[in-house]
Amino acid sequence: MKKCIITVVGKDKVGIIARVCTYLAEANINILDISQTIVDGYFNMMAIVDTAETTKDIAAVAKELDGLGKDIGVNIQCQREEIFEKMHRL
Repeated sequence: MKKCIITVVGKDKVGIIARVCTYLAEANINILDISQTIVDGYFNMMAIVDTAETTKDIAAVAKELDGLGKDIGVNIQCQREEIFEKMHRL
């Protein structure tokens, strides 16, 4: 299993989850856990995904998700689990 952390933040609008999940399904990336909240009109989503079955490398996935985020007006970040953990260690 190759885990990545995906975060999505921006002004709430219809279809954010649908667009992100469609991309993940088409790239053969499995969602292991997902949560989302909306606070005062701002959308925040975090997903833990398994990239073991995708044919794309993580850099390409991150770049494509960044582009998707720009298309729909949100910020999307994708990081490998080990990098995410090291960056958020106290």
